[in-house]
Amino acid sequence: MDRLSEGFPKQFLWGGAIAANQAEGAFDVAGKGLSIADIEILPDAYSRQEVVGFEHTRSDILKAVTDQGGYYPRRSTIDFYHHFEEDLALMKGMGFKCFRTSFNWGRIFSNGDETKPNEEGLRFYDRLIDCIRENDMEPVMTVSHYEMPLHLVLAYGGWHNRRCVDFFINLCETLFNRYKDKVNYWILFNQINMLSGWGEFASLGLLKEDYDDWRSAVYQAVHHQFVASALATLKAREVNPDMKIGMMLGDDTLYPTTCKPEDVFAAACENRMNLYFFSDVLLRGEYPAYALRYFKDNHINVHMASEDGALLKENIADFLAISYYFTRTLDGDNPYLEKSIWGWATDPLGLRNSLNQYWDRYQCPIFIAENGIGAIDEIDADGKIHDDYRIEYLKSHIAAVKEAVKDGVDVFGYASWGPIDIVSCSQGEMSKRYGYIYVDLDDRGNGSGKRMKKDSYKWYKRVIETNGEEL
Repeated sequence: MDRLSEGFPKQFLWGGAIAANQAEGAFDVAGKGLSIADIEILPDAYSRQEVVGFEHTRSDILKAVTDQGGYYPRRSTIDFYHHFEEDLALMKGMGFKCFRTSFNWGRIFSNGDETKPNEEGLRFYDRLIDCIRENDMEPVMTVSHYEMPLHLVLAYGGWHNRRCVDFFINLCETLFNRYKDKVNYWILFNQINMLSGWGEFASLGLLKEDYDDWRSAVYQAVHHQFVASALATLKAREVNPDMKIGMMLGDDTLYPTTCKPEDVFAAACENRMNLYFFSDVLLRGEYPAYALRYFKDNHINVHMASEDGALLKENIADFLAISYYFTRTLDGDNPYLEKSIWGWATDPLGLRNSLNQYWDRYQCPIFIAENGIGAIDEIDADGKIHDDYRIEYLKSHIAAVKEAVKDGVDVFGYASWGPIDIVSCSQGEMSKRYGYIYVDLDDRGNGSGKRMKKDSYKWYKRVIETNGEEL
């Protein structure tokens, strides 16, 4: 009975998370090369949908590279590159214990395949990481967050080419050696499982036109990311055995449409291949039998080098990171849950359920790397932003995390997405806002860029002050 917890541990890492490609801007500064994110254009008109992305083709990419008329929101975004000191001071004002962000690969290796890094790019991250620590926050750094250099896509075919493993390890060794005494927590790949619809390009750097057997190509690229994860974990432990290496899932747990046994089993199969397959490999160290059967039944061919099995088995991750926003049913709709204007179903109990499922399966520490709600925030007549809807969403989800901790789940941190307004991952909108801090910019980048505290800023500050006792 003495193992029961009544709340969050004393050293719980409260904080927030952003991504370099959605916040930094400065896309052509100090030797930075173009990344995958830099060619994502904001459409002239768009609907509010769960995911975005046209089916990328080589000609589309080359057109984007030379386009002088379109608006590419990730090239400028909120200019965190030049404002990070101001922004981190605002985070400190809430009492953040951690801050998660990512390295932009192209800022360090402009093409991705160079042998020596861009020192100017590294000096930016020197200053950024020092500033995070000076503000009494633990940096949680993601190595790859949809920021692959575009050159690796066009010249090598992205992660389908095993040479990208070497390029990634060169990046990791550069970062591990430089920040071995400053960064304790690392996430290698953001949401490694989030592929369907657009992630094949954003995460894997694949162009569908290049492959006759698309599904085999996707899983071959995934395998190379698995190998890269294991090799990076090995390198990290050689550099500093105390560094913690995490693997990250985008939690996309499906409920069955009905309690009909066929529906229940179909949902279980989807959850296996969309979620657990990735974490089973990286946290258990081997391909599960259900995945091998899936490959066989669907004629999916993945080449694995003879040394890959031992490499995966001997270099599993130290912790599981997850992002969590919503749940779905197998047919995509759940009549029992309210939805945001973007169609995302609010389901705090689903977060508790997921945390328990992961803990029961892996018995490893869990870090919540993203959780939040996108909404259209408006400045009221009194000059303030009253975002009670955000407070209610976060309050219910943090309460669910607390219940999971009381269930015995080892959750060691919570980084809400994103503490300051940034361009969204979906279509690069600024109007889809997540932050406690408002940034005066519209979808086309117009505005002063001024930062303003929302009502949720004061609320989250109190949550952190009381270690989650007052919600």
